[in-house]
Amino acid sequence: MKKRNKAPEEGSSWMDTYGDMVTLLLCFFVLLYSISSVDQVKWENLVKSLNPDAAKEVSQLVTTETQPGEDDVPGTTDLPKDTNRDAIYEDDLNDPKENTGRSPEEQEALDEQFESLYEQLQDLKELAEDASEVEIAKGDGYTFITFRDKVFFDGDDWVMRDDGKKMIDRFAEIIKPSAKAIEQIQIIGHTSQGSPDRKNNINTDRELSAMRSAVVTAYLQKKKVIAGDRLYSSAFGQHRPIASFDTPEDRAKNRRVELLITKTGNIENQLDRYYKQVYGDTATTE
Repeated sequence: MKKRNKAPEEGSSWMDTYGDMVTLLLCFFVLLYSISSVDQVKWENLVKSLNPDAAKEVSQLVTTETQPGEDDVPGTTDLPKDTNRDAIYEDDLNDPKENTGRSPEEQEALDEQFESLYEQLQDLKELAEDASEVEIAKGDGYTFITFRDKVFFDGDDWVMRDDGKKMIDRFAEIIKPSAKAIEQIQIIGHTSQGSPDRKNNINTDRELSAMRSAVVTAYLQKKKVIAGDRLYSSAFGQHRPIASFDTPEDRAKNRRVELLITKTGNIENQLDRYYKQVYGDTATTE
């Protein structure tokens, strides 16, 4: 008897699945080719919409494999090969309109306000018992005030004297009209070595200078002429002397509180550079 052929099994064979996969891969590569000029952000958005889990891997792939100049990606700037990119970035930082959102005219007005502070702050010397105890210097984008010895505090104390409060009161009055022109005010506390031959106790030295800068900072903040996030307090103890510890006169110079005022839009320097410009070669670290 002739055997019947078996009926085919229901369902698709593996060849159908394989064909579908190949078709999808082809579509995927066509899609990649068609969007090859799209920038990274658009590409990541597309991948996120298709597969959120793959977004991170795609971002890493684009970042590591795409080299500058290989593709003409929209949104980038065509620069000559000899262009100094670092100089361009530095110019962007110095551009008030790009960096702060202010127009050049507005920035110029703020610069003029800041420059006028130097002359106005000279009034602080009249409040001191000895005008030489208050020194005011100016440089490119900053004003630096040094209050020596006992302008704010008595020896080994961090309770502000009434004379010191009057000094900060007047300082706040002077800077209030020009507050927008000020980027930040850094209040720096220093002590002096009590004996030429023996360093101060570490804990007492650090705590005293830190408390002095904090007390001045807090008192100034209460005047509400400049935002608290633009006030900084720091302290160095005896370790940033501007004179020797050999004589009482030199030790008095080292015992000081400093106010470093920088203008809006100014690029900050390291403190050593300010010290070099204000004190010259006498400023040292111990």
